[in-house]
Amino acid sequence: MKKSHYIGEDQLLKKAINILMEKLGPVETNRFLSLPAKKRIESVKRHRLWQSGLDKDSFFKEVFG
Repeated sequence: MKKSHYIGEDQLLKKAINILMEKLGPVETNRFLSLPAKKRIESVKRHRLWQSGLDKDSFFKEVFG
């Protein structure tokens, strides 16, 4: 079995950006790197919705016995 190791973050970023530049070009690479992170907002909304319907006492009883 081959032993694997992680490369440093700086080297990882350089390699990733070089690959993006090669495959997509400078305009599309910049566009890709500028995309907003939408998933985080959705997960927070989903969690708040879950919390709003939660009965604290029954939840604590179920979790902590």
